[in-house]
Amino acid sequence: MGLWTFLEGVLLIANALAILNEDRFLAPRGWSFSEVSGGGRAKSLKGQVIGLIYATQYLRVPLIVLNAITIVVKLISG
Repeated sequence: MGLWTFLEGVLLIANALAILNEDRFLAPRGWSFSEVSGGGRAKSLKGQVIGLIYATQYLRVPLIVLNAITIVVKLISG
């Protein structure tokens, strides 16, 4: 496994986190941002994962650019 394969895997995970919908998927399972931000559990592992999910959702435009770069590189290199 090379560095490029590792970076592609990280990009795929970031894409997966960016498309999670709070109303349909996160809130029914108790993973909404309002549950963590109100209680002081923001330092817990669950709070940090929820923060990571919301950070990737706010960074959708850079993810689109990174996906386009990855597609171009894969088209050129094969």
